[in-house]
Amino acid sequence: MNNTRNYDGLIFDLDGTLWDSTQTIADAWNAAASKFDFMDTGIHRDDIRRTAGMPYDAIYDKLFPSLNNEQREQLRAESGKLELAYLQKQGGILYPELEQTLKQLQTKYKLYIVSNCQSGYIEIFLKYNKLESYFTDIACFGDKRLPKGENIKQLVERNKLQQPVYIGDTQGDYDASVKAGTPFILAAYGFGEVDTEVESINSFAELQELI
Repeated sequence: MNNTRNYDGLIFDLDGTLWDSTQTIADAWNAAASKFDFMDTGIHRDDIRRTAGMPYDAIYDKLFPSLNNEQREQLRAESGKLELAYLQKQGGILYPELEQTLKQLQTKYKLYIVSNCQSGYIEIFLKYNKLESYFTDIACFGDKRLPKGENIKQLVERNKLQQPVYIGDTQGDYDASVKAGTPFILAAYGFGEVDTEVESINSFAELQELI
């Protein structure tokens, strides 16, 4: 066990790091798509997985390039509304031993979440899983429409963290941590991978051993 880093804050990505909500989101987006005659293709959970970590608005640009701006905005608004409604009812799948691990980590570190999701998404994750008490602060793209790196940086500054680390599962998460000037740990069990050699964990519970 490496105890030389003395982290004072653990900042987590959400999707692919703390839980997998891709099926619920796909269900919600398909329900939204069915309301528009310009949508003739279905949305699969793999579509959600491969766009995980991207800013919320950019996901629609990538998945629906044939739509014009007005159509994309209509779909995004309806999908976003239904996504939150579906998540409130169905939630997602927590990674194994997540709450037990958070409970242990909380005895040593302050815990935070920074995600590229829409406003309200992190709050639903916390409420649905009854995890509010574990986290000190959160930030997301939807609040101020800031890139993840800037949200990490602002969270670090307002919480006066001296030695934080960001834990995420995609190249975008790693890039954001670099821009924010924070060390990075890869959640290798998640949705993506990183093209740089970094410290990694193969399960959420492994984080206790690493730090």
